[in-house]
Amino acid sequence: MADTSFQPSRRFVLMAGVAAGGGLMLGLSPDAEAAASAAIGNYITIHPDNTVTILAKNPEIGQGIKTMLPMLIAEELDVDWGQVKIETSPADEKRFGAQFAGGSASTPMNWDNHRKVGAAGRSMLVAAAAAQLKVPVDSLTTSKGQVIHKASGKKLTYGSLAGAAAKLPVPDLNTVKLKDAKDYTIIGKAKGGTDSARVLKGEPIFGIDKTLPGMKYAVYVKAPVYGAKLKSADFDAVKAMPGITDVFALDGGSDFHGLRPGVAIVAKSWWYAKAAREALKPVWDDAHGAPHDSGTYAEKAKALLAGKGTVSKNTGDVDAAFDKAAKVTEATYEVPFLPHAPMEPQNCTAQPTADGGMEIWAPTQLPNSGKELVGKTIGVAADKVVVHMQRCGGGFGRRLENDYMAEAAAIAKKLNGPVKVVWTREDDLAYDYFRPGAYQVVRAGLDAGGATTAYHTRAVTFGQGDKPAQGAATEGYAFQGLAPNYRHEQALIDTIIPTGYLRAPVSNGMCFVHESFWDEIAHAAGKDPVASRLEVLEAHLKDPRPSDNWGNQSTYNPARAKAVLEQVAQRSGWGKTKLPKGVGMGVATYFCHLGHFAEVAKVKVEDDGNWRVLKVWVVGDVGSTIINPSGARNQVEGSVIDGIGELSQAITFAKGSAQELNFDAVPMIRMSQAPQIDVHFHLSEFAPTGLGEPALPPVLPAVTNAIFAACGARIRSLPLTVENIQAARGKV
Repeated sequence: MADTSFQPSRRFVLMAGVAAGGGLMLGLSPDAEAAASAAIGNYITIHPDNTVTILAKNPEIGQGIKTMLPMLIAEELDVDWGQVKIETSPADEKRFGAQFAGGSASTPMNWDNHRKVGAAGRSMLVAAAAAQLKVPVDSLTTSKGQVIHKASGKKLTYGSLAGAAAKLPVPDLNTVKLKDAKDYTIIGKAKGGTDSARVLKGEPIFGIDKTLPGMKYAVYVKAPVYGAKLKSADFDAVKAMPGITDVFALDGGSDFHGLRPGVAIVAKSWWYAKAAREALKPVWDDAHGAPHDSGTYAEKAKALLAGKGTVSKNTGDVDAAFDKAAKVTEATYEVPFLPHAPMEPQNCTAQPTADGGMEIWAPTQLPNSGKELVGKTIGVAADKVVVHMQRCGGGFGRRLENDYMAEAAAIAKKLNGPVKVVWTREDDLAYDYFRPGAYQVVRAGLDAGGATTAYHTRAVTFGQGDKPAQGAATEGYAFQGLAPNYRHEQALIDTIIPTGYLRAPVSNGMCFVHESFWDEIAHAAGKDPVASRLEVLEAHLKDPRPSDNWGNQSTYNPARAKAVLEQVAQRSGWGKTKLPKGVGMGVATYFCHLGHFAEVAKVKVEDDGNWRVLKVWVVGDVGSTIINPSGARNQVEGSVIDGIGELSQAITFAKGSAQELNFDAVPMIRMSQAPQIDVHFHLSEFAPTGLGEPALPPVLPAVTNAIFAACGARIRSLPLTVENIQAARGKV
């Protein structure tokens, strides 16, 4: 029943396992003795002034990981947080294991091994102090970057011990002693983002800020239809434009994730390059895009929903259960294609190296995959590519793709010099790897007491060939425990539209469908929506839990889901508050990315159909420890706001080309539209897990369920518009 929409690949897991074993995680600096500042392993450098630099190994995309991961090391190293300086590590999976931002995986993958890194460093420093003081190791303690011999009162700073410690054998990470949680001084304490002050000052820390001496700027013009090649363009007109230094076509290749065919316009400034593209007047062989139209897709979906799909899950006897049902309720739901739309458009700076390789500065979620892609693009081994991870101005899954890196590398190779490629906002929306849309018919059979005895879903989504496109699964954790008789079918519409993973992939769409329909089932059964969910959860409390791919983490657990639902009902005053006319409350729960969440939304709907979310209550269970409460709250609040924003967004296509190309057509939620958000974490016995994604999916159905409670409009199709609401309430 666990959501599998973004599981780490076997390669990721193996790399993480190697790192956790000790050899790579704490490899010693070969010149530590000679250095004024000594490196204790790959992550920790201790300076003579007793400050400590800790490397953050994963990309920072706004999820606070650059602060959180070093907190784990600093806690067990036993230093004061004020002593710590944080730097982004090199992109080097041989040293650091898996380095990526995705799947809310940084916490579960690094909770144990990063604490062990800190504990191993502390152990080495204590051993060095014992040798210097000629006392037993167990007579020494540590605190705030000092080793203390209580009997003599002697104290040695880490800075004075680091050189000697760096020469000692690395402890086995499986044997180092970790702190008891009650002794934490850093973990569990709110810490501001390590880059926050620099962001507020506007310092150049994002990928788009990078500059190099002698650097040129480039705009890369691609076909609006994926796979189209250039037929003709007015290169001479572009060359005649002010500031232009070069213009040339690149063939691109067949790699779905890599370089597309296009034209590079190179200039002295980015503005010159952007202005010159108007003169290019390219003609593309894009006829193959004609069938790929949103209207055509909808007609195909309607026909497929009326038939049968490929069965992917079938438990019990669904048909017999429907035959015996006292009541059957059915609805059709639709979710649109969505863009990622990070505030920082895609960009990359590239510079050829003397050995024929390439040096890259990029905001990326998969830096080491970027090395491989760049190497493939320019025809060199991946080890000749150096990637510097830059802070990302948002990622949301878009920067799991490194196509912009391939563009910059190919252009830099052609120029034999440094270049920065920056996409326009229109490019960023037109050439996204979109969250795929989906259509779904859902049916539930109820017995005379209102219990759901049968559940049947038939979904239509998008694919290439006979396989679902990236991010196009339609099952995930979708109601499998609601009924003993359950069947899921899926059919595919062939598409050329590039698709990918959007924050909480699969779950962000399927939660809307199934948690909205749960609300419909509850009303059909004459039950309160919270009580209906609790009834089902209580019936499954003793179900065996399946194993997972993470080793020490929990999969879906009805007891955890019940606890967060009960708490959110209590915190929101569910069923106890008399609401004014036009105001309603809706509830939704979900499990994804190892997090259990329940959310209640309060929404006001005006007579004219305009709506506003007034408040959202969120209760989540992501384990025993909230590592950085400040960052955790930020992630939940951001997820709620992001999810509410998604309700109003959609990308449509005409002849294979995206039609919504800027924020006038893809509205971003405004500050004035942001609701009050009440966040609470329910601590459980399980190891902590990630927070970048699991709080997002439930807010969509919580809002639409609240709209139904407010005005009787049942929302089954997104985007959510005034016209949608008025049609659903019969006012058009």
